[in-house]
Amino acid sequence: MSDNIPMQFAEENGEFRSEYSEKSWHILIVDDDQDVHESTVFALRQARILDRPLAFDHAYTAAEAIEKLQERQDYAVILLDVVMESEHAGLGLVKIIRQDMGITDSRIILRTGQPGYAPETEAIREYDINDYKNKAELTQARLYTTLTASIRTYSQITALDASKQGLEMIVKASSELMSLRGFHEFASGIITQITALLGIVGDSLVCLRSFPNHHGERQEDDPSERHFTVIAASGRFDHSLNRHLQDISDENMRRLLTDAIQQQAHVVAEHATALFFANASGDDMLVYVEIHRPLEETEKQLLEVFSANISICLDNVVMVERLHRYAYYDSLLGLPNRLYFASQIDEAIGKGRKSLRIVLLDIDGFSEINDTIGSKLGDSLLKMVGDRLCFAFGPEVLVTRMAGDQFGLIGEEADLSPDQVKGIFIEPFNVEGNEQLISVTQGCLSLSESGDSANEAIKRASIALKRAKETVRGDSVEFTREMEIATQRRVKLLQSLRKAFDYRNLFLAYQPQVSLQDGQLVGLEALMRWRTDSGDMVPPDDFIPTAETSGLIVPLGEWAFAQALDELGHLSKKFGVRVRMGINVSQVQFRHPGFIASFASVLEKAQVDPGLIELEITESVTMLDQDKVKKILNQLKTLGLTIAIDDFGTGFSSLSYLQELNVDRLKIDKSFVSKLSQEKQSKSIPEMIIRLGQQFGLDVIAEGVETRDQADLLVQMGCPEAQGFLYARPMDPGGTERWIEKHLGKASP
Repeated sequence: MSDNIPMQFAEENGEFRSEYSEKSWHILIVDDDQDVHESTVFALRQARILDRPLAFDHAYTAAEAIEKLQERQDYAVILLDVVMESEHAGLGLVKIIRQDMGITDSRIILRTGQPGYAPETEAIREYDINDYKNKAELTQARLYTTLTASIRTYSQITALDASKQGLEMIVKASSELMSLRGFHEFASGIITQITALLGIVGDSLVCLRSFPNHHGERQEDDPSERHFTVIAASGRFDHSLNRHLQDISDENMRRLLTDAIQQQAHVVAEHATALFFANASGDDMLVYVEIHRPLEETEKQLLEVFSANISICLDNVVMVERLHRYAYYDSLLGLPNRLYFASQIDEAIGKGRKSLRIVLLDIDGFSEINDTIGSKLGDSLLKMVGDRLCFAFGPEVLVTRMAGDQFGLIGEEADLSPDQVKGIFIEPFNVEGNEQLISVTQGCLSLSESGDSANEAIKRASIALKRAKETVRGDSVEFTREMEIATQRRVKLLQSLRKAFDYRNLFLAYQPQVSLQDGQLVGLEALMRWRTDSGDMVPPDDFIPTAETSGLIVPLGEWAFAQALDELGHLSKKFGVRVRMGINVSQVQFRHPGFIASFASVLEKAQVDPGLIELEITESVTMLDQDKVKKILNQLKTLGLTIAIDDFGTGFSSLSYLQELNVDRLKIDKSFVSKLSQEKQSKSIPEMIIRLGQQFGLDVIAEGVETRDQADLLVQMGCPEAQGFLYARPMDPGGTERWIEKHLGKASP
């Protein structure tokens, strides 16, 4: 339907009885003769002109007339005596009325009982005198005819003026309404502009239709007021703000608005006007204004023009509101998003609300849950989580969806304790008849620690959340400055590590592996090292975890694999030895989808026997997705590589699972070797690992051997190989070559 809806009059009925006085044409009689006043009123006492009665005011001197005109300037006609206190009093008053007081619409009819004092034609034209009559000639009929002509002229002039002023107001109002943002601000602007246009101070309200699950498409029309909510109100309707229209007890108002809804048209009654504005997206609007007087024809026309402009402005507001919703709300859950979350934090910081608390929470293992139940049910679960958070905390806490399965909360410290948040997830969620129990990990921040901006606050809460996920999954961590300092240190370290990789400050060191029986060289372990520009060495325990968390370990690992293979080929050619090369593989590398392909590509280019290459994976890697781990190990074995489980004994792998893995060697962790002594308890774990190797047909090597006593004990327990400082520290390629030249063929120390 068209937005340019014509005015319609509501049917007259007893319910809408008017309480105003009938509007009259005001006539000012200015004459020093009392009889003239009385005879004029008597002659016109029953007269109606243009369907209105006449109302008379009286002045007996020019001074009294000026006082009357200062009180009211909407006299339709001024019946003015030419000669009063002086022979020029009338003409002098005309000059004051027109020139000094600027009253140009009122019609002036000069009357005189002394024809010799009639004004000249030039004076009539100069002072805009509209008629001149001899009192003796003014019979009742002629007086009525003269007034009718003057009042008709006055009505036309004022109608034109009203239209001009009204149109100017509409243009200005439309411009102002177009600049408003948001339904509430726009609705308040409508009340302000429409009451100004009609010159009233009325009781008004504006309602907006809202539907549940509204996503911007127009809903099926509902011819009732049940979906309309009051978004702006004035006067006696002030208390109705944010209430549903159906809950307001004013029956007359509701009946008129219901008529407008059902007819989808504007409805004008004697006591009030209801305006209906349809919108393609379903955001229909109702405007109700109490006027308490009938609208003049000009006002009706102006109101129709104004209504058309409101419709255009409404489309603009709907578009802006929709863009605002797209920008600030999550389309899936209908919750405010990260951008809105940030805006509220900035606002709280600006107001100095230090008692507020920020909580970021992640659903533990949601990715696995989503893979299990499917993305559609995963989305439903997220919706249930959002709904439960909103219901549990109510309007006092802002609940937002930050991204994926991460939610953000802002509220008072007392409302957002870790236990309160955790308690919300005690009960399982019902996902299509199946109970789904979940836990969440929280990163918490007091606004007093938020910094100067929302970005800073969110960053700090994210630091706390990350620490919680790393250390106390399913629980919470409160942000501290020490965390931020550590994070900044890691970021700086990562930047330096990237630079070191680009500028070739990284290199591989090699630590020999020897036979405990004869001290012969049996292998080398390639270990990544970092020497800064100043010559300082950065400990691997510092930079390797940073490389892993950042993902940089993937290209670093590929580079290290290629370097180790090149070195192995070089040593084999130079010394004619067949020794294996151990290369560490991190969990991040192992899980990377391109892991197998990249290693296969490097191996194909290298001129070495794949059987001499041993990939070392930690026991924790083997405890990932077990089926996937076995598949990857089998693929690596197909390439001809051997596999060692590094740091064995520190994890929790079962013996039955170990037996299923396609591996070749167990490495006894140095933490067990360092404790070796003659005491039986210190030897229990190394002995157990050695026996496991023997039972499962796996080779065994001990790491971290630093003393002769440790080496002797390992020999006694049947351990065949070892590596450690007793034999050599990790060495750069040049040092490795010199070590091999010196020790090639020697027995163990």
